[in-house]
Amino acid sequence: MAISKALFICGTLLSTAGFAQTSLREGNWRAAIIRKDGIEIPFDLEVADTTENPKVYVVNGTERILLEKGVAGGDSIVWKMPVFESWFKLKAHGNARLDGFWVSGSENGDVRIPMTAIAGKARFPATASGNVSTVSGKWAVEFTRPNQTKRKAIAQFEQQGGKVTGSVLTPSGDYRYLTGTMSGDSLRLSTFDGSHALMLTAYLKDGQLTGDFYAGFTARETWTAVRSERPELTAMEAAVKSGEDSTMHFAFKDLDGRTVSLDDERFRNKVVVLQIMGSWCPNCMDETRYLADFYQKNNGKDVEIIALAYELSTNESRSVASMRKFQQRFQVAYPMLYTGVTASDPERTAKTLPSLTPLKAFPTTILLDRSHKVRDITSGFYGPGAPEYHLKYKSHFEGTIESLLAK
Repeated sequence: MAISKALFICGTLLSTAGFAQTSLREGNWRAAIIRKDGIEIPFDLEVADTTENPKVYVVNGTERILLEKGVAGGDSIVWKMPVFESWFKLKAHGNARLDGFWVSGSENGDVRIPMTAIAGKARFPATASGNVSTVSGKWAVEFTRPNQTKRKAIAQFEQQGGKVTGSVLTPSGDYRYLTGTMSGDSLRLSTFDGSHALMLTAYLKDGQLTGDFYAGFTARETWTAVRSERPELTAMEAAVKSGEDSTMHFAFKDLDGRTVSLDDERFRNKVVVLQIMGSWCPNCMDETRYLADFYQKNNGKDVEIIALAYELSTNESRSVASMRKFQQRFQVAYPMLYTGVTASDPERTAKTLPSLTPLKAFPTTILLDRSHKVRDITSGFYGPGAPEYHLKYKSHFEGTIESLLAK
């Protein structure tokens, strides 16, 4: 029995060493998750060196996300996303191909989606020769779900030759950094951030884009878009219920298990920002980065921030661990509180902030005056992947804070 155990350990070490000795090819790689319908959602990886511990990045346009190396097992290696419950478990075939799974946390446990990565291959095939249509500018978008219900969005693209970047904005946030190509009249864009894998394909004819939208392992919608200088979205704002006192009260535990109440001395007579968020949410990630920086620069101005987290699970240790990754990644100095209610709970608002109408978007930002009465609610967050709308968001947020501080 002892000999068998020794042989097993020896074999595992040799197998792991075999992977480590295979130096991955430096440069760009085409990675792709493989959906249930066989369609691939591609994204870019960058291997920055060829040592035994290469630096590997997920690349979305100007965004570069450095992966963390996890524990290898057998002939596999694990690369973890720095924020979300998300990682790659891959096996090398030589130095230019990887196959395995993208593993992502969900309410019902881990979801495994097949993936592959090939060195030196482009995210999308090279642009066809000849005329290339242009899609630069703003578009009014309509998505159609499988049940034929509609939803509105805004697309904004920038194009240089056959290269296209941009984002799609919905009432709850943006699709972050979309990157792809325009080949003739065919548009292809995708993004991957560790939580979401998205792809848009479309054909431009008679001034209209018509195509398909793919999200994750199974979700699929059709979409159309027409140019518009002033496309509009329908707001999803929550509000104080009719007849309810707009003064907020709550108490939840922080990441160290201490109860934090809005009635605590540190918040008294101060303007307070309530960040409704979840550590699973990419737009919440972008907002947390912004708010952490804002707080560092402004916490001497009688303004406080409190994050209320609605997680994937009611398992407290799992949720707090995920929230702590957010805290550490963005050096969050303001309290992050665990509500104990999941983001998918239809009663999440009634259970935590009962004076409000249902919260419909993550994130949602609630601004309270010095008496802790609700003065402004904004659903969604538009991040740096949509720079024009990001600046508008910042202007509204910071202007409202200054107005509340002056009172």
